[in-house]
Amino acid sequence: MAVEMTTRLDRVLGAKTAKAMAESLGLHTVRDLLRHYPHRYAKRGEMTRLDDLQVGDRVTVLAQVRSVDSRPMRQRRGTLTEVTVGDGAGTMKLVFFNHRHTRLVPGAWGLFAGTVSEYRSRLQFAHPDCHLMTGDDDDVDWARALIPIYPASKEVSSWVIQRSVRLLLDASGGFGFVEDPLPEELRVRHGLPSLPAALLDIHRPTSDEDVERAEHRLKWDEALTLQLTLAARRRAAALEPGVARPRRSAGLLDAVDAALPFALTEGQREVGEELAAELAREQPMHRLLQGEVGAGKTVVALRAMAQVVDAGGQAALLAPTEVLAAQHARSISAMLGPLGRAGELDGDPAGTRVVLLTGSQKAAARREGRAAVADGSAGIVVGTHALLQAGVDFADLGLVVVDEQHRFGVEQRDALRAKGNRPPHVLVMTATPIPRTVAMTVYGDLETSTLRQLPGGRGGVASSVVPVRDKPAWLDRAWERLREEVAAGRQAYVVCPRIGEDAATEEEPDDADGAPAEEGSGRRPPLAVLDVAEQLREGPLAGLRLEVLHGRMTPEDKEARMRAFAAGEVDVLVATTVVEVGVDVPNATVMVVMDADRFGVSQLHQLRGRVARGKHQGLCLLVSEAPTTSATGQRLAAVAGTSDGFELARLDLETRREGDVLGAAQSGRRSGIKLLSLLEDEELIAEARAEATALLETERGLADHPGLAMEVAALATDERAEYLEKA
Repeated sequence: MAVEMTTRLDRVLGAKTAKAMAESLGLHTVRDLLRHYPHRYAKRGEMTRLDDLQVGDRVTVLAQVRSVDSRPMRQRRGTLTEVTVGDGAGTMKLVFFNHRHTRLVPGAWGLFAGTVSEYRSRLQFAHPDCHLMTGDDDDVDWARALIPIYPASKEVSSWVIQRSVRLLLDASGGFGFVEDPLPEELRVRHGLPSLPAALLDIHRPTSDEDVERAEHRLKWDEALTLQLTLAARRRAAALEPGVARPRRSAGLLDAVDAALPFALTEGQREVGEELAAELAREQPMHRLLQGEVGAGKTVVALRAMAQVVDAGGQAALLAPTEVLAAQHARSISAMLGPLGRAGELDGDPAGTRVVLLTGSQKAAARREGRAAVADGSAGIVVGTHALLQAGVDFADLGLVVVDEQHRFGVEQRDALRAKGNRPPHVLVMTATPIPRTVAMTVYGDLETSTLRQLPGGRGGVASSVVPVRDKPAWLDRAWERLREEVAAGRQAYVVCPRIGEDAATEEEPDDADGAPAEEGSGRRPPLAVLDVAEQLREGPLAGLRLEVLHGRMTPEDKEARMRAFAAGEVDVLVATTVVEVGVDVPNATVMVVMDADRFGVSQLHQLRGRVARGKHQGLCLLVSEAPTTSATGQRLAAVAGTSDGFELARLDLETRREGDVLGAAQSGRRSGIKLLSLLEDEELIAEARAEATALLETERGLADHPGLAMEVAALATDERAEYLEKA
């Protein structure tokens, strides 16, 4: 049978194995199997450190049988067989009930796969899958030096994948059927082996050098295909017809500039001119605005919105929470004054209206707001997901601003953009600084502007970790410090991971390992706003004016609570992460984050940015039960040790799975990123971006490179492309 990359696996491996691979690993074709790379390699006699295994891991280990002990079970009928295996560094037990592998004898080497458990302080596998590697086993000859260990599942073990790849090799007489998509001159320029050679080296290497050479080549495949797709998006966007929104004098923009109580930073002026020039063109702007917490991105966005309104269009600002949307609407209205109240008794007829749309508004307010959006009298529309709903129709949508893009899916951004009669300009904002490689990969179809300079006159924030397990007295001192700040006329936030016993919501952060604590995990539930507020009222903060704020409150109550806090009528606000972004109360100088280890690095940096927004020095206290010497404790210490958001962004990338950073629709198989490391391969990604741009700028583009065009087309027909198309 002729084998091709598009050949279905059931024609090569048989229906049962192919079905298991498809259902548990998402492998359907020969291409899928060949692109399913080993995640490590085992060597006989080399220490793989069984001692490093963690309870709950599902792993495959290479080890040698040390002893075998079979005996009758005491509590029930049958036989218990315990097999001790070792790898030169540690040992563990394999436990079998009423079953004994006759080939499991002392001295035998094997691959053992299972879920690591613990019994009497010793690691063990209960009923693991076993693959013995004896002298007459041709697997030994096939993997003489390095044994590939593949990402596997309970249904499909690593050695089944290994055997399937070998079967594919035997059936096709090698990888000669694989066509190399990369142009030869590109391979020569970067010293890359052919694709067939790289696949052979990755699946059956004879040395570490084989693996290193193959991985470098296969990373190029991933980087170039993705960058070509993004480069094509940039070129298409440049040709997309839109509406120019040039600057006009004596309008809203001039009013905004006149109302600013501070001078723009040099960075704000430079980025503002950059946006103004792009808005004045017919080609829609597609720009990412990133920067340090507190660098003034919102002011830059407001000036862009005012320019679009001056040119006869509407601007929509999409915010992730009702608290933030309400604050944006309030601050924008205050800054515009009468120019933001056109149509009202005290409004300026030459101005516009600022409308807020949220899902929890009363029906009458929602109808009135939608009508103003539809007839064009509302020039600036601020809202949450409610902006995306059917029935919200714009008269002339000229600019879409997405605040905190990482809190939205691409479908939501696309749905708002589609509400324009002509393609609107798009400004994506993120207050989480992004490493260059992430920006090139996730936002590769957007031009990037960066704000690093903070406005002058701010007090700065000092941060400290409060390790309650190692130094319990420090928590008492933390509450004393908070009381001292309140006594000096300042205010404070106390942030908790969740709302209360019966109100777990999307506001809950992931824990340090990227997964919420589960029942039975041995870890207590995260601290809750309602519980902590009660304890503080009755204990260390008794007598202070303390209120709560969380996502389950009505919009009216949230708005009233934030207004009271901003007005200085509340000393301490105990809240969830609804205060993470955008909330601006200059008099707040203390932030106490409870269970800080349950928040991500970037999220902690965001929370810290809510204090010291005025002239007074700020204090951020990260309260955690994690030992100071643990990885989590060190991560918190790193957050406390620097206020450089870009440095913390790299730390975030180091400590989180890259799929989390990329987003669910851009991780793993869907984005084609399996080997490429956003942290380690920055130079390679930059080279691939340059090559992709150069290839598309030639007269024939990819017409002379059909293999590469097919790789890009494969991405375009995948669900990944839907993500990239909408990004």
